[in-house]
This record gives sequence, C-alpha cells and structure tokens, in this order.
Amino acid sequence: MLDLGYEGKVRPVVIVSREDDSAPRALAVFVPLTTEFRSSRYEVKLPRVPWLAHQSFANAQAMGAAEYHELTDRRGRLEPAVMAEIKAAIRWALDL
Repeated sequence: MLDLGYEGKVRPVVIVSREDDSAPRALAVFVPLTTEFRSSRYEVKLPRVPWLAHQSFANAQAMGAAEYHELTDRRGRLEPAVMAEIKAAIRWALDL
C-alpha cells in the first residue's frame, strides 16, 4: 500500500523492481492498481485475491518509484504468471 496523493487515499501497488540490498538508493518501482478498466494494453486484469476488495487492474502506464519507507504494508504476492503479464505491459508502455 502506498499514499500516491490521489484524493488522499492509500492505494494498492505491485512492486515490480528486483530486491537488491546493494542498490544505491532505497527505491521500489511500482505499478498502481485501479478498479477502472479502460481496455488498453497498459492494463492487466488481476485474479481475485483475498487482499483486494474489488476486481483490480495493474496500470503500467502509471508506473512510478517510491522510497521503501513510504510503503505502508504488504498484503500478498501475485503468481509468477500474473507478474509476467504485468512486466509485458511495462515493456509495451516503455516500448522495450
């Protein structure tokens, strides 16, 4: 969970950066989750999981970075196949 400053809400995010204890900065790269689906290749429909109250979508177009101390709590872990879909959407968004 992360306070992105949108309407004063703490929002769920998916951390997509690697775990690196020797990284020069304490930053995590994230993709925010939304309940609004706009039928684009930037979005990935997530499976229903207990820690999300509503059907959610990862929005790769709104990817960002946050300092570790800004992340409030860890709710769960997505399956590798879902993470692969999110990473594919990131590649699409960044034209990689």
